[in-house]
Amino acid sequence: MYGALDLGTNNCRLLVARPTRGGFRVIDAFSRIVRLGEGLTGNGELSDEAQARTIAALQVCAAKMRRRGVTRRRMVATDACRRATNGADFLARVIDETGLDLELLTTNEEASLAVAGCTPLIDQRARYALVFDIGGGSTELIWLGVRRGGRTRLEHWTSLPFGVVNLAERYGGEVIDPPVYEAMIEEVSAHLQPFRKAIERDGHKPAHQIQMLGTSGTVTTLGGVQLDLPYYDRRRVDGLWLDFVDALDIAERLRAMSFAERAAHPCIGRERADLVVAGCAILAAICRAWPVGKLRVADRGLREGMLLSMMRAADNAGP
Repeated sequence: MYGALDLGTNNCRLLVARPTRGGFRVIDAFSRIVRLGEGLTGNGELSDEAQARTIAALQVCAAKMRRRGVTRRRMVATDACRRATNGADFLARVIDETGLDLELLTTNEEASLAVAGCTPLIDQRARYALVFDIGGGSTELIWLGVRRGGRTRLEHWTSLPFGVVNLAERYGGEVIDPPVYEAMIEEVSAHLQPFRKAIERDGHKPAHQIQMLGTSGTVTTLGGVQLDLPYYDRRRVDGLWLDFVDALDIAERLRAMSFAERAAHPCIGRERADLVVAGCAILAAICRAWPVGKLRVADRGLREGMLLSMMRAADNAGP
């Protein structure tokens, strides 16, 4: 049995799975919003309250893996633990209190795992793919060349210092007026320009040859809203195509809602109601930089990438 744990700035997520022919079957899963990076932008440290919430979630993950008999596992921490001055101390505390030894990913490793988890959703007819992951404390963008047979080649990648948590903390998350929303988009857009220009220097411009693939709570939320789901359903959202017009229209509707209205939405909820508009601003900036017209939604990412890489390594090692 395999386990993959992803501790991000906002969420703690676990998948427990068994290999199948060509993939894996999920046996157990866990996801909890812990807001580990709450307040990090202001003081540079993980707060005591955030650490306590996260430890409690990790204890649940440890119990699930013991109960399911997980024998091979990979557990990672990302942006919040990278940036916090007490990040290393927190990871040591995690070992003491949960027995889980989390690996601190570099931004490059994080991008590579996100791609590995999303590759099955890349259209083999595309020449290039832009994969993006809007996280809690950062946003990763990966530009891939798509070869015959669907094989991909990483050509460019970047990590922006913007995620839903730190952007919402700076601009506000409850009431976002149009000028504030536009300022958020413009700030992210300015940071995207060096990456976009690096790609254009390689001559990659034809929009019809590019597939855009988004993996994050922002795009999955927009997918759930687009489908008008009475509750979030991963099976219906994962792999969904969204036109930019529809996605940006939904983003504007969410911006215009009150906090209470967003909290009451079945695909958002109170824990994410103050964060989703910041994610929409990041998405809007990406859509402006690469106006390809549509994107595909991926409700998958680091955990799936870790599971697939572990299973391939086990197959290559033999009995």
